[in-house]
Amino acid sequence: MEIKLASSYGFCYGVKRAIDIAQKHENSLTYGPLIHNKDEINRLKEGFNIGLAEGLDDVKKGDTVVIRTHGIPKDELKVLKEQENKVIDATCPYVTKPQQIVEKMSGNGYSVVIFGDRNHPEIKGVVSYADGEEAFIVLDEKELEDLPLRSKVAVVAQTTRKPEDFLKIVNALILKHKEVRVFNTICNATFENQDAAEELAKEADVMIVIGGKHSSNTKQLHSIASRGCSDSYLIENESELQKEWFENKKLCGISAGASTPDWIVQNVINKIKEFNSNL
Repeated sequence: MEIKLASSYGFCYGVKRAIDIAQKHENSLTYGPLIHNKDEINRLKEGFNIGLAEGLDDVKKGDTVVIRTHGIPKDELKVLKEQENKVIDATCPYVTKPQQIVEKMSGNGYSVVIFGDRNHPEIKGVVSYADGEEAFIVLDEKELEDLPLRSKVAVVAQTTRKPEDFLKIVNALILKHKEVRVFNTICNATFENQDAAEELAKEADVMIVIGGKHSSNTKQLHSIASRGCSDSYLIENESELQKEWFENKKLCGISAGASTPDWIVQNVINKIKEFNSNL
């Protein structure tokens, strides 16, 4: 059985940057999980003594605090700075951008529509930059129908959402509002990984997608892979692999989410090779 990696997979720029920043600040805390990969977080804890603060109650005055790559709510960032913590901002620049847009556009009198998952940490941070009650989070164009939007609307997207779904939101807004400012804040790395997984899934007999089970971009990669290859599996590491997945298969395709480090990908490849030698 041949093993083939997607042409684009794994760590994106923002995650690489956050890991590099964290490693330069040993004995610190990350405010929220730095990335959506518990194995990499454990590596940082064991190798660099980087702890985890789930909220403000876990942070003491004077602690060095690394802000997670997804960003955090504006008011919580303000508190950290006011209580004399050393704050190291590892927020991905592609996440900082929608934060800035929401703050500016809501301040200029626009209703702001945010396309994304309201429970995702990135969106919790982005919406906190809105002025007053003028920001609305939606996942579907149908959710727009009853919103008290002004005639002027600005729209941004969670960095890991599908462009075609974002277009549905944009089109629905344009049909009903005089002025719609559209800001495409979806990350290019998301496009590249998704396109590569889609292409590989067309030729693979079995697809393995590696990444955190709570990672939005990894779950979308798995969904895309499943459309092209019915035998597609989402795993966090090599311990979840099952030998029977690879029986009578000729090509195993592998992709990985934006928070998946190369060392985990290599562990998965090694385990599949081990299975392969015994089939």
